[in-house]
Amino acid sequence: MAISRFLIGGVASALLLTGGVFLWKGYSQVAEEDVLPDPPPALPAIPVADANAPKHGPAPPALPAAKEASREERRFNRFDRDRNDKISRIELMSSRTAAFRKLDGDGNNLLTFEEWAAVTGQRFAGADGDKSGELTRAEFATTAPKLAVKGKCSC
Repeated sequence: MAISRFLIGGVASALLLTGGVFLWKGYSQVAEEDVLPDPPPALPAIPVADANAPKHGPAPPALPAAKEASREERRFNRFDRDRNDKISRIELMSSRTAAFRKLDGDGNNLLTFEEWAAVTGQRFAGADGDKSGELTRAEFATTAPKLAVKGKCSC
């Protein structure tokens, strides 16, 4: 019994020593392979002006002043998704969730063709003065929502 314990202890010690040697060799090989790569090539020198070069060049051309878009132009551009200066029916209806709720007469979050056609067809046809199927900027300006009159503050 004592001899078997002695043999088991000896075998366990040999295994631990062998494992330690393998780990040590593995770490030493990694350290040998971890050599820093060559540094990147130096950047080219910044060019320096010749002694005879003029001190100042011509002034840069002035940028054209940006025209501030009117309220109607900003509103039109918000709907003109493809930037062709015309609003199609699809463009008009694509971002109108509040309008969808108004069109949904029965409030079931489903818009039937009858609900949609009754309101949008009349409104679009009324705004499309030349009957081209698209709204120009001038025609779109007629669809501006009426501003609500604000009452006096009842503070």
